[in-house]
Amino acid sequence: MLPSILRHLHKVLGQKHSVKLKYKKYFRKTSLKQKGIGKFFLEEVALKKPKVFLEVGVFHGVTARNICELLYSIHKNDFKYIGLDLFGVSNENQHEKIPNTNFSNPFKKFYFNVIKRQDPYSIKAVKELLTKFKDNVHLIQGNSNNVLQKMDMSKIDYVFLDGGHHYETVKNDLKNCNAVLENNGTILCDDYDLSYAPGIKKAIDEFIEINQYKLEILASRFAKLEK
Repeated sequence: MLPSILRHLHKVLGQKHSVKLKYKKYFRKTSLKQKGIGKFFLEEVALKKPKVFLEVGVFHGVTARNICELLYSIHKNDFKYIGLDLFGVSNENQHEKIPNTNFSNPFKKFYFNVIKRQDPYSIKAVKELLTKFKDNVHLIQGNSNNVLQKMDMSKIDYVFLDGGHHYETVKNDLKNCNAVLENNGTILCDDYDLSYAPGIKKAIDEFIEINQYKLEILASRFAKLEK
């Protein structure tokens, strides 16, 4: 009885801590733009208080910046953020469903095209957005199918998987991040029920069935995997 009470208390305290958080968009594009989704995401991560966070699929770096702000509020400088992305359209992701990088907002268009003269999807732009946490951030430009299998996953305790949406890519990403789950970490996958990318759900469901991990669907879009 006592352990269950302590777990509940820990969860409640984590929620109270994260209520103060706000998911900021930093004048860029993000897949977590829907009302309440960004805040929900941060609160979910805050429950685990990870010290080493891996994001696969960084895009404009908005979630990366929000995660760094969150982890700093919990651990001060004792945290690490690792971000993996191709950081641009190439032959390796030309068939992927990449979020539209063209701004509909004329002010944002002018800001990046004329003032900044910068592609917000470039690794240079993302590094600039994360300058405040430059000592805690490690960005990797590459294909997750090749990079993840070479990474040491033993120190990573939380993975946000929002990279390639093809079945084989998601399957490989999960396989290569499996050590995180074996070490009692968490993998949170976005777009679980995305209608135009059914390979995501298929890969996750198969991975869960093979490895007998716990699966929880959150906010009708996130799939949380734990041991």
